[in-house]
Formats: sequence, C-alpha cells, structure tokens
Amino acid sequence: HKYDGEWVVEEPSNQEFPGNKGLILKSPGRHHAIATYIHPVFHFNSKPLCLQYEVFFQKGIDCGGAYIKLLSHSDDLRLSQFNDVTPYTIMFGPDKCGNTYKVHFIFRHWNPVTGLYEEKHAQQPEADLSEYFIDHKPHLYTLNLYPDNTFEILIDQVLVNQGSLLMDMDPPVVPPCEIEDPEDTKPTNWDDRNHIPDPAVMKPQDWDEEAPQFIADPKAQRPLAWIEEEEPFIPHPEAHPPIDWSVDMDGEWEAPLIANPACSEAPGCGPWKPPMVSNPAYKGKWKAPMIDNPNYQGKWKPQMVPNPAYFEDPQPFKMSPVGAVGFELWSLTGNVLFDNILLCDDLELAKRWTEDTWGQRQTPGIVKRLLSATIKHPWLWSVYVFTVGLPIILFVSFMCLLGSEKDNTWPISVYQRFGPPDQDYYYKKSDEPQPDSPQDTESNSCLSDCGENTGIQSLI
Repeated sequence: HKYDGEWVVEEPSNQEFPGNKGLILKSPGRHHAIATYIHPVFHFNSKPLCLQYEVFFQKGIDCGGAYIKLLSHSDDLRLSQFNDVTPYTIMFGPDKCGNTYKVHFIFRHWNPVTGLYEEKHAQQPEADLSEYFIDHKPHLYTLNLYPDNTFEILIDQVLVNQGSLLMDMDPPVVPPCEIEDPEDTKPTNWDDRNHIPDPAVMKPQDWDEEAPQFIADPKAQRPLAWIEEEEPFIPHPEAHPPIDWSVDMDGEWEAPLIANPACSEAPGCGPWKPPMVSNPAYKGKWKAPMIDNPNYQGKWKPQMVPNPAYFEDPQPFKMSPVGAVGFELWSLTGNVLFDNILLCDDLELAKRWTEDTWGQRQTPGIVKRLLSATIKHPWLWSVYVFTVGLPIILFVSFMCLLGSEKDNTWPISVYQRFGPPDQDYYYKKSDEPQPDSPQDTESNSCLSDCGENTGIQSLI
C-alpha cells in the first residue's frame, strides 16, 4: 500500500493551551493521505470562498509539502480510494523542495473545446517565505477567492500575494487565439545569420597559427647550486607498512614522500626547466573580421494559425463544486501539525472564527515576536525605547509643569529664560475674586450618541 504514513490527533510539542489538539502527519519519509466529505457541497456562485488552516512544522521541514486539496464533487467520489490522481478543484498551501520555499495556489480548469482539465498555477510572490518554514512556529495560511475572479493569499493575516484568475495564472486560463503552426518548418535556404566573416579579407601569409602561446624563457639560466641528481621528494625512511597490509588485497605498499633533506639549502633539486614566458610570435587562430550579412532574412518564425483549443471563459471563478477536503502528502520530516481548517463563503464569519482560534494565541505572541526580532536586528531596541520612552518623558514633564502652575510658581529655568509670568495669566490661575470679563460665555455640554445560505465547514 503506497499510503502507509501514520496520522494521529494529539497536542503539539509546545502546547500553550492544554487540550488543544491537531491532526499530525507522523511518519517521516512516507506517503500520507486523509480526507473527509463536507456537507453541504460547496458551489462557486455569487459568494466568495475562504479557505484557511494552520500548519506547524514542529521539527522543521527538509523536503515536503503541507498543502490541502479541495476535492471535486462527483457521484463516484470515494475517499477510501483517495490518492494523487483523485480529481481536485483547488490545491493550496506551503511546499519546500531544496532551497525553494513556495505557497501553492493551483486550480483545475476545464477546457470545453478539448474536454480536458488543465492545472493553473498562481505566480509565486517575490517576498522571502523561508522564515515560515524554519522558525518552528505555527502559521495561518488563508486563501480568499472572489466572484470578480480575484484572489488573495495571506500568511498570519498578512497579505503576501494577490492577483487575477484571468491575468496572473500560468498557463493563462484563456488560451491564445493563435498559435505557431506545428507543421511549418524553416526553409533550407533561409539565412538568419546577422553577421558573416568578410569574404574580401584574406589571412596574411606570415600569420603562424601553430606558434605556441608560451615558450621557455631563453634568457633564464640554471642556478649554480641547483642539484639535478637529487629528487625534491623522497620516501620517508622510517615509514613501514601497516601490520595488516596485504599485497594481494591492497597492492604494493609505498612509503609517504617527504622533502629531500639534501635539498634544504639548495635553490632546487631534480631536472631543471626554464620558466615559461609569453611568446612574442604568438597570434592564435586567424579569423576574418565580421560584417553585416547582406542576405540576412531575420530570425525565422513559424507562421501563426488559429488555435483549435481556443475558447473564452469570463468567469473562471465558477469552478467545479467541492465535495471533500483532504491531505495527500509526502514529507521527509514528520510531526507536521494541521489545525483549525475552515472552508466557508462568509468573510465576516471567517474573521470571527480566526479571532476565536488563531487570534486567541497571538496577544502574548506579539511581544515575544518583537523581542525575538532584536536578535537579528539589535537596532530595533532604539526604536522600542524611543517609541515607549518618549511618551512617558513628555507625560512626566507635563505633569511637573502642571504641578508648579498650581502652586502659582514657574519653573526656574522657564522664569530665567522668558522673564516673570504674565499678570493676566496669573490672575486666571488664582483663586482670588476677579472682575467679570465681557467675553465670558456659557458653554454647552457635548453630547454623543452611543448608542443565499452561508456555508461553513469546520473540520478540525
């Protein structure tokens, strides 16, 4: 049986909320498959689709996928036979292979002309996604599809990719109306050489193509103290073959070489050879200069013909209905956890669901992430201190100034710089009776006033 990987439902390794369990792909290096029907069947009509779930690579990920499949509804859909060829409508989620980190969004689209389904792949975002695979933390993956044929991909509720089903899929949903004629071939006399060797220029008679690039230096002479009769390296005189060395099994034993002591004070030993220098007569292979080709006909291309598979589909959002969801995966690393799987057509409901699941664990996590970010970027400490400390300093300074005003006194530094306080200002802050001001008016109190069926599939 191909799918021999084990699935379990248990708590994650870093359980912060006792009793919170998830579906775990347990066996490393094996194929896993698990699926469940959804009721009612999800139809792509006038409402959006929201698909999201959590992935936790508890032991990291060396190679493997963690994507989810929305299986196409049909009368003969048998989950007991779920495998890699079971028709699906959407495949979505993270995948790692080598040094490539991806978040797949693939949907199968039916071509009414050929009668075949084709996989359409969303272009990968430019952002670096590696952190979500290697930080040993759970992450929330969300796919939103809209009836206007647009899509959004979010990780941890942060938008990482968006686009159009009509414009940003590979290959395009709508095939080109014309294609290159597969039966058209380039004529044998077609000249597509942009430049050619000048036929009017001949190789000079004194051009020697055989002259070597380097020659022995004719001016070099062997040093007087050079010892030609001695080798620069000799076998180690004290080396012996190992006790278990077998000539029949290991061949003839050879002692390791060491520098010849007789050459320690000489400039060199062994046969002397003069150093090599550039050959002034070297010219290399002769080539005629290039000129524009007078017979140039341009790059040949086959002629365009109508595409027999062409069709138009203004609404690729209306995909095959979804009757089940499942995971069909292979992973070199085990203990991959999946949790809080949601499929619905109400974004407000999805928002509340996210707040009650993912959001409940993020409040303390925000502070942890801010502090952990300083490990890679120590300069963030200055930002944190400035952001938190400046409001505190301003508040304390304001309260000190306010307290001194209540005592009918000014801070010495202010008095020395600006002179004595204004007399009118003093009277306004004094409790002594003052004459009525004609500009005094009564102020009014401020008043304020407080005053199709939605489908959801919660799987785990």
